[in-house]
Amino acid sequence: MIDSTLNKIRVLIPHSVFSFFQPSYHYLMTLSSAIYYRFPSRKIKIIGVTGTKGKSTTTEIINAVLEKAGYKTAVSNTIRYKVGDVSTPNKYKMSMPGRFFVQGLIRKAVDAKCDYIVLEITSQGVLNYRHKFIELDTLVFTNLSPEHIEAHGSYENYRDSKLEIAKVLSKSNKKSRTIVVNADDVESERFLSVANNAENKVKFHMRNDIQTPLLGDFNKYNVSAAFELCKTLGIDEKIIREAIADFKEVPGRVQFINAGQNFNVIVDYAHTTDSLEKLYNAFTNTRKICVLGGTGGGRDRLKRKEMGKIADTYCDEIILTNEDPYDESPEQIVSDVAEGIKNKTPKIIMDRRLAIAEALKNAKSGDTVLITGKGTDPYIMGPNGTKVAWSDAEITHQEIIKTN
Repeated sequence: MIDSTLNKIRVLIPHSVFSFFQPSYHYLMTLSSAIYYRFPSRKIKIIGVTGTKGKSTTTEIINAVLEKAGYKTAVSNTIRYKVGDVSTPNKYKMSMPGRFFVQGLIRKAVDAKCDYIVLEITSQGVLNYRHKFIELDTLVFTNLSPEHIEAHGSYENYRDSKLEIAKVLSKSNKKSRTIVVNADDVESERFLSVANNAENKVKFHMRNDIQTPLLGDFNKYNVSAAFELCKTLGIDEKIIREAIADFKEVPGRVQFINAGQNFNVIVDYAHTTDSLEKLYNAFTNTRKICVLGGTGGGRDRLKRKEMGKIADTYCDEIILTNEDPYDESPEQIVSDVAEGIKNKTPKIIMDRRLAIAEALKNAKSGDTVLITGKGTDPYIMGPNGTKVAWSDAEITHQEIIKTN
């Protein structure tokens, strides 16, 4: 409510004037929210998770282990917001919504007497100073690869925005601060260096000795991150392993859609070249029918052709469709992706429901249909701020029933 009112006031300010004062505006907004909610992060243990990929899944695995260990928890990520037993889908199209929202959620967790809150912290949030005035106990770094380059200007700027989160940990007034980093990522040493004041510095590698139903090496990394973190919290290893073994899936992340069909159907959020390739690599020895867009309109244009190349390499059939065009031509986005496809003849079906239906119609026993790009995103974003309610999982389920 407060954020909404302030945004209405903001639109009345000339763009050039707002741009000049934007950093100060965001900082003051965050400070105001922290003061309004009485600096709630000082009263609860906070685990931050950052990186390019795996943030939401890692937050959910950590939460599952904490709950298994008997702790009361809160969660904030791209998928949902949870305080205790009350969970709400994230429909903001932002992993880290406005400052009053984040500080307000932490306050709710404190008032509900939660032991921990697990926060997904993003580079976009850093640009808007939403990471400020959050007293971290722990930071988990999953990995880093180029993303949001239009917003940040360069990969280096993007990386440095992530490193700002490590600075928050280093300056936190909490006791026994911990940073957990992916030692197989080239940027891990930078994170350790920036978080130089952290009392505990933990490195993890991908482990193959942890039983999990989650598919893919990328999920092994997510599991390994959660495993090492939870060990530093003093949770019994047996409890950690049991919680991970019981953790079946995250909505919109390698989510299997089953409605009695004799082939696999997966909905996944993969929207970068690296995540798309790793997803396709997780499904070997099966004929793959791939439904994909490119990326959101107005962002990361350079990766579109590369996504087409990856689909060309791994997919047996390719269907290109609309995703989140915003103010850009959806046909142009799809055309950019198609430039990377040289060995296959992709079908272009701009209506996303019809594209999914076509993929399902073409699937045979034992095939795998992979529908990527949106995950749990609740809308297809169009021009001038318009949006259409959407759920890849629900639409796909409906279309499987029709096909059968």
